[in-house]
Amino acid sequence: MMAEPKSLGPRRCRWAAISAFALMILSGCGATQDSPTEYWRDLRIHVESRSYSAVPGMRELLVFVNRGAVLPGWDCRIDLRTSDADSWKQAIEDGRVGVYRRAAQVDQEHSVLQVWIRAEGSETVLRFPLIQKSAPPAAAGTAS
Repeated sequence: MMAEPKSLGPRRCRWAAISAFALMILSGCGATQDSPTEYWRDLRIHVESRSYSAVPGMRELLVFVNRGAVLPGWDCRIDLRTSDADSWKQAIEDGRVGVYRRAAQVDQEHSVLQVWIRAEGSETVLRFPLIQKSAPPAAAGTAS
């Protein structure tokens, strides 16, 4: 004879729902920076960088690749680096959805993400700024 599974009860279900909601909110916390979209061949490439608190100075870099307007570009090879002095590191493709990710050092010396894309026998390197240059201070009003 099989035992019936126990119900979580309304109090435990409510706590589970609140915990799941809190995790969703917290996972979106942290500074996220978007890049302008670049185009190469039939690919549309967009980069996001997020804080990666596990290691100071590191950022999680996400490269979104789409064919045309909506099809995921999951069949590319994407390598990344943030300085000409660094070696290329392959980004990991995330489940055939056209999102490639990698953590990398980002600071004043590592301020431009270089994305080396190889697809269908062609390749190119695109560059995306990771650190926004601060705007000059606003000019003080002049007296007439």
